[in-house]
Amino acid sequence: MVEILKSLPKTIHLSLALSVLLFLGLFFGGGDWAFDRYFWSWLFRYFHVLSGVMWIGLLWYLNFVQIPSMPKIPDEQKPAIGKVIAPAVLFWFRWAAFGTIITGLIVATLNGYVHQAMTLGIGSGGGKNTAIGIGMWLGLIMAYNVWFIIWPNQKKALGIVEATPEEKANSARKAMLTSRINTLLSLPMLLSMVAAQNLY
Repeated sequence: MVEILKSLPKTIHLSLALSVLLFLGLFFGGGDWAFDRYFWSWLFRYFHVLSGVMWIGLLWYLNFVQIPSMPKIPDEQKPAIGKVIAPAVLFWFRWAAFGTIITGLIVATLNGYVHQAMTLGIGSGGGKNTAIGIGMWLGLIMAYNVWFIIWPNQKKALGIVEATPEEKANSARKAMLTSRINTLLSLPMLLSMVAAQNLY
């Protein structure tokens, strides 16, 4: 077991295997499941939650750990963050954002509320559609920020693309402020999502 835990890929493969076994146990032991719309809605909601946890977890890591810690790190050690850790974080960060949006839209489509949610429940009674719609719009804004503001600016700040020292500094500031905007929006977004699932 220790050998498995020393390897991230092996750990993830084991976690997936345990998840499949658990699913099969629940599926065959639980009775009348079918591969219908409810099943696919559940499956994509599961993927939505997985990618959302990765996305918001990394957003909070950046804002609660990495950014505040940078001034405390000696200058000679900072290249390790900029050349190794930050690019890896940003890879998972942006693709988790993409996965969260796509799976969320699939869930909304499968459950028949995508139009009502995107119009914030106007004309369809509000309530749950308004709540989930607010969460979806906040998520879309945050994903836009990730792909079209944070990532292009981080590429300059980290030296992934050519930029002058002044451009690097400006890009780092823009990326940080936009990341803070996403942190600001994260709690209302999560509140809206959870409220839509549990208060209506």
